[in-house]
Amino acid sequence: MLIFTIKMATETERKFLVKGEFMQLSVRETEIEQYYLTKDHEKTIRLRIADETAYLTVKGRPAPGMIGRDEWEFEIPLSDAKEMIKLCLPGTIVKTRYHIPAGKHVYEVDVFHSKNEGLILAEIELENEDEYFEKPEWLGAEVTGDPAYYNSNLVK
Repeated sequence: MLIFTIKMATETERKFLVKGEFMQLSVRETEIEQYYLTKDHEKTIRLRIADETAYLTVKGRPAPGMIGRDEWEFEIPLSDAKEMIKLCLPGTIVKTRYHIPAGKHVYEVDVFHSKNEGLILAEIELENEDEYFEKPEWLGAEVTGDPAYYNSNLVK
């Protein structure tokens, strides 16, 4: 029997469309499949397989006017994740994630496949909502807080 200690964290993330070339700047790429066990106005419970590693993530919703939200994420055995997929809601997010350093941060640029083919989003995690971060020239319009770009909505 495995016992996990789960620590709550606050995720403060900004999200942007991508308008230019970025792949040559990538230092790593990851193939991701994402499934949802539940999603509603208050929370999402996500199952992610990133290459050969699986994670279960619980995310709350940000408070009005804020971008930070509660998040718990922990690694689970890949075999368990493959069984849990049977319990997930219909739909899958399939994407390739590129990790691109910019100043003291790393952008995670997701190139979506399958039903979301053509969509490219960049995310950056910050220590707080007011933290300065570099904005590379390939970064497009900010879509932070726009529900149309939540992965939990893109699964539709």
